[in-house]
Amino acid sequence: MAILIDPPAWPAHGTLFSHLVSDESYAELHAFAAAAGIPERAFDLDHYDVPIHMHATLVERGAVPVRSRELVQRLIASGLRRRKHLEPAE
Repeated sequence: MAILIDPPAWPAHGTLFSHLVSDESYAELHAFAAAAGIPERAFDLDHYDVPIHMHATLVERGAVPVRSRELVQRLIASGLRRRKHLEPAE
């Protein structure tokens, strides 16, 4: 069970972003993010979007760097994957 982070490859707001997930629980993910100072607004259904400048720090704090494909596969296998198009409208 781990906190996983993929390479910063997702462009937005003039920088690149990584995805930060847990393959254990949302509670584990939220606790890790809060301890690292990641704002709650960075959470998007099943992951946190984190800017490139935080990547090394999050790895130092224990996030396991994996390829994007592995991150998604492990998130699906954990049962924690949530897809926007399948979520009910609020």
